[in-house]
Amino acid sequence: MADSNKGFAEPFDEPIPYRKRVREYYLALGYDTPYRWAHYADVPFTALQKPLSECTVAVVTTAAPYKPDAGDQGPGASYNGAAKFYAVYQLDSSSDPDLRISHVAYDRLHTSACDSASWLPLNQLRLLAGSGVIGGVAPHIFGLPTNRSHRTTLEVDCVELLKRVQRDSIDACVLVPNCPVCHQSVSLAARHLEQAGIATVIMGCARDIVEYVGVPRLMFSDFPLGNAAGKPGDPQSQRQSLTLALQLLEHAPAARTTVQSPQRWSDNPEWKLDFYNIERIAAPELRRLRAQFDQQKQAARKIRQ
Repeated sequence: MADSNKGFAEPFDEPIPYRKRVREYYLALGYDTPYRWAHYADVPFTALQKPLSECTVAVVTTAAPYKPDAGDQGPGASYNGAAKFYAVYQLDSSSDPDLRISHVAYDRLHTSACDSASWLPLNQLRLLAGSGVIGGVAPHIFGLPTNRSHRTTLEVDCVELLKRVQRDSIDACVLVPNCPVCHQSVSLAARHLEQAGIATVIMGCARDIVEYVGVPRLMFSDFPLGNAAGKPGDPQSQRQSLTLALQLLEHAPAARTTVQSPQRWSDNPEWKLDFYNIERIAAPELRRLRAQFDQQKQAARKIRQ
């Protein structure tokens, strides 16, 4: 328990150890080989080449375009492998694209994916462009697939993303992941963009994954997965989250700079004890989750063929 006399927080009120949780969760499901997360000793770093107020900034997301024929993808939808995408995409940034996160493992217990602005900071970026904080919003937003394969992410997805970003003459990118593997994917993409001279900042909720990969800049929000751009239904939270990310983009002194948002998801931190925590999942539920996961892998495999 927290020591109220000293004002201490609960001992578990710290960033969720996602790499440990994911490893134990998949072993509990019956998969024999733990996933190996990407990890680098050296981290590239590109400083902005001009003031932020003159920079064209793009959003890179792991959210998926809505597929009308792929089943439920709305708020609270179960994990939906049929809604996945496997190639980098781009969309007109002047539109309001219908992007969903039912295809990835966000925290379905403590958030419902009811507000896309909590994972896609496009409207807030437009507002900051209008007030002169940035020079302008890039003509496109970019979608980055969530690939467990390091090779595919590095040799295919990152290469294609860089090509499209360079084509739009973009100065900087804000990358926003959703699930644990999404955080790895955008971390690899940020490194690739920085090596090519494009400054990046990640807005993420899985601090341990991003920092383990090794990235130039992370704006960490201690929120449930799926809310890296701010609290749902709370434009003030969303604006502060993006503002902190852009300030970090402009002022980070060196690689591996992390800034943590001062916002708290809830006064009660017990939500942090649930995600992929096998100590809180009964054996029958683990069997159900294994069957569901295998079923969704089959659905995803069909759309890759």
